[in-house]
Amino acid sequence: MPEFGIVLAIARKDLLQELRSRAVTVATIFFSGIVLIILAFAIGQEERVLAGAAPGVLWVALAFSGVISAAQSYQSELEETAFEQLLLYPVPRATIFLGKLLANWLYMVLLGSLMLPVSAVFFDMPLGPGWPLLLLTVLLGTLGFGLIATFYAALTANLRARESLLPVLMFPVVVPILLAAVRATGAIVQLGNFSLSLSWLQLLAGFDLVYLVVCTAIFHFVVEE
Repeated sequence: MPEFGIVLAIARKDLLQELRSRAVTVATIFFSGIVLIILAFAIGQEERVLAGAAPGVLWVALAFSGVISAAQSYQSELEETAFEQLLLYPVPRATIFLGKLLANWLYMVLLGSLMLPVSAVFFDMPLGPGWPLLLLTVLLGTLGFGLIATFYAALTANLRARESLLPVLMFPVVVPILLAAVRATGAIVQLGNFSLSLSWLQLLAGFDLVYLVVCTAIFHFVVEE
């Protein structure tokens, strides 16, 4: 089977597993919704303040939900030794990483697409004509976050304190991705400056490319330990 077919097969397996259990879906949607509601009430009712906080709140909710999704993508397999059996197949380790990444990325894109209109309602965030750029920001931002989350979830999967170590290890690395995504979102919905948002999106795409090359290249060291 071509390597791209292997990547698709692994992603399909993870997505079907989540479709049957819905454990991560319920947890992340509930958690992200609670984050949006609490912060909306905490910030107040002033429209300018709400609109100013909307990009940061959106990506904070997405980031914490993404940690839950990435951690569970390995945890469910480790409990039944399925991941060890997956490593026995004569396939490049990079294909396993890319398959896991694809599943996590698609899930986060769907979650981000659902949270955009909800954030627009709670925080009076105008989507307007810039909604295609907002979707592109979600695509690039969740890709970068998914790269780091998938990599560090594999790194901490066999550790006892993995639930607490995963965010501690990954968030310092993923800060540039989140900052660029927040700035791009703010430039679109607050300033309406599409040229500025494109500059941030180019930076975001650059981070994604660097993280993709590095994480894919060294993933085999993580799973072979």
